[in-house]
Amino acid sequence: MAPPTGPLNLDVEAISGICGSISIAAWVVVFSPQIIENFRRHSADGLSVQFIIIWLSGDIFNILGAVLQGVLPTMLILAIYYAIADFVLLGQCFYYKGFTWRDNVTPPASTPSAPNGHAPGAPTEGTALLADYFDQRERRGSGWSHLSPVVPMTSDRPVAPLPTPTKRQTFLWNAVAILMVCAAGVLGWFLSRGYSSRKPSSHADELPKLDLWGQIFGWLCATLYLGSRLPQMLLNFRRKSTEGISILFFLFACLGNLTYVLSIFAYDPICRETKCQPGEASRIYGRYLLVNASWLAGSLGTLFLDLGIFAQFFIYDQDDSEEDIDEERNNAIDDHVSNLDDGEEDDNWDPRPLLERA
Repeated sequence: MAPPTGPLNLDVEAISGICGSISIAAWVVVFSPQIIENFRRHSADGLSVQFIIIWLSGDIFNILGAVLQGVLPTMLILAIYYAIADFVLLGQCFYYKGFTWRDNVTPPASTPSAPNGHAPGAPTEGTALLADYFDQRERRGSGWSHLSPVVPMTSDRPVAPLPTPTKRQTFLWNAVAILMVCAAGVLGWFLSRGYSSRKPSSHADELPKLDLWGQIFGWLCATLYLGSRLPQMLLNFRRKSTEGISILFFLFACLGNLTYVLSIFAYDPICRETKCQPGEASRIYGRYLLVNASWLAGSLGTLFLDLGIFAQFFIYDQDDSEEDIDEERNNAIDDHVSNLDDGEEDDNWDPRPLLERA
C-alpha cells in the first residue's frame, strides 16, 4: 500500500507515533553494537554477567506484564525480542568467561615493563644474544630452507594491527548511527500512516484497566531494570576502565528510553462525547499514566543511570589518554637511550671540550 499523500499534521498523536517508531528502531539495534564488540575482541571481560542476568529477568517480567496488562502488540513483540537478544549476550559471556555469574576484575591489556625499563623478554647483559634466534629456529624447523630454489625468501614480520580510530572519528560514527536510527523510525511512522488512519478511534471506556498481576510484574520489571545498571557501573569502577563496552549500546538504550517516554506522555485523551466535560480529559489522562506508570518508571530510571555510565566513559577515557601520553614519552626516552647504547651520536651532542663550548 502506498503511503498517504495528504498533508502532514504533527498533532499529539503524530508526535507520539514518531517517538514510538524511533523507540522501536533504537531497541531493534540496541544489542548489535555490543554483540559485535564482543565478537571482534574475542572477549566479554568488560561486560557484567550480573548486568545481563538481571536485565534478562526484567525482560521476562516485562513479557508477563505486557500479556496480562494488554499493552500494544508492538510492546509485546519487542519484549520477546529483548529476551532473545539477552540470551545471545549471556551466551557470549559464558563462552568467553566460562559458566560463571561472578564478575571477575580483569584489567585492560597493557604492555608491562620491568623496573629497569626493559620490556619482559628483551635481551639484557645477563641473557644470551642469540637465544631468541635459536629458539625461533627450532620452532620453525631448519634455518636453511631459504636456500632452496623452491621456497621463496619471506620475512616473518608481524602483521601490523589496525589503527585505532580517533575521538573525532568515533564521535562522527556514533552521530551517524544515531541519525540513521532516527531516520528509520520516522520513515517507518510515515509508511504506517495509511494503516493507522483507518483504525476506529477508541473511547474512554475502551482504555485498558488496571490488572493486579500485570501491574505487579510491571513494577518487578522496572525494579530489575533499575538494578541491572548497578553491577555494570560497579565493574567499571573496579576495573577503572570501560574498555570492552560499546558506547553505542548505551546510546541506543538512552534513545529508546527517551523516545519511549515521550511517546507515552504524548497522549490525547478521547472523551465519550465530541466535547469533553470539565475534568474528563484530565481523568482519562491520569488513568492512562497510572496504567503505564511502571513502564515509565523503568525507562526514566534507567535513562538517568545510563548518564552515570556515560560519566564513567568520559572519566576513564581521560585517564587512558594520560596513560598513553606517559607511555609514549617513556618509549621515546627508551629509544633515545637505546640509540646511545648502540653507538649512535646525538645531534645535539657537542664533541668539543667543555671550556671550548662557550
